[in-house]
Amino acid sequence: MKKKIRVLHVAEAAGGVERYLETLFKYSNDKVENILVCSQNYDYEKFKILADRVIVLKMAHDIDPWADIKVEGALRRIIKQLKPNIVYAHSSKAGAFARIADLGLNNRVIYNPHGWAFNMQQSVKKKEMYKWVEKISAHFCDKIVCISDAEKNSAIREKICKINKLQVIYNGIDLYEVERTSPKNRVQLNVPNDAFVVGMVGRLSKQKAPDIFVKAAKLIKEKVPNAFFLMVGDGELRNQIESLINQYDLNSSFLITGWVDNPISYMKIMDVGVLLSRWEGFGLVLPEYMACGIPIVATNVDAIPNIINNGENGLLVDKDNFEQVFSKIIFLNENNNMRKRLIQNGKKVAHNFSGEILATKTEKNLYNI
Repeated sequence: MKKKIRVLHVAEAAGGVERYLETLFKYSNDKVENILVCSQNYDYEKFKILADRVIVLKMAHDIDPWADIKVEGALRRIIKQLKPNIVYAHSSKAGAFARIADLGLNNRVIYNPHGWAFNMQQSVKKKEMYKWVEKISAHFCDKIVCISDAEKNSAIREKICKINKLQVIYNGIDLYEVERTSPKNRVQLNVPNDAFVVGMVGRLSKQKAPDIFVKAAKLIKEKVPNAFFLMVGDGELRNQIESLINQYDLNSSFLITGWVDNPISYMKIMDVGVLLSRWEGFGLVLPEYMACGIPIVATNVDAIPNIINNGENGLLVDKDNFEQVFSKIIFLNENNNMRKRLIQNGKKVAHNFSGEILATKTEKNLYNI
């Protein structure tokens, strides 16, 4: 019997990366042995079922020299002991950990940044620092996975590495899980049954522009009295966003769920789903919205137009333009034919982002199966 390919995944960031790994493991070929080394923020019990083995290391998200040195030592010992065929690092911090820990051990190393840090809105000094870190680190891995064409183009533009080191593999979603998930009960959530529900799934952070969502909500509520707004997620801007909701006297028309295990069940009560990111490496929620049969309004930035064809499977708006968000959502509320068109086309497009496709492309292009 042919020996399995042993892949050691290293992951620090939870959230989107955690959902990515959950889908990848679920649809992995039985020729692959997946071992996960993850931070304390991961759901150990869930991954214990999905992966062949799970090892938890306490990892600091921000730079912490003493804690980081301890992680490096532990990770190097794990790599030496398990002798994986491939070390696969996910996100920037884990990418640094894995590539340093593997120095001199000569394993095949793959790195997936899950969205370049230098594309975030931040100071020029920080952007330049991230670029140089990525350029130097790129020498210590065999392949870099880009989760969209926009991410690949960013790497080429910034001369991060040679083009032949870059491999585009789009994120995948679990279509079976989407299909079998039941919608939340509106009554239990105190959402009126006749409400026109506009929803946003994502972290309450600068990137996802929850402030623009609330500003658009104010205008929508004035035009559509039965509008209700659902924010599925949590984050560092929650207090600020709650203050803005209160300022606009929208408390009775808003629900912020906090972190939830299954956002799909909340998506399924939405009439419109939005992604108003100021920058975006992929936007996993987009194919999820489409698979749920929800028309989309999203910003025309980075990878989003790789997924959304304006007027075909979603509507695009300019970044930070809450008035455009308002007008597009009102248009969808009043135009049933366009809603049906976006939903029908969206469901077809969603199948291009299945978990099976993610796993197959990963195994073919990265593991050489």
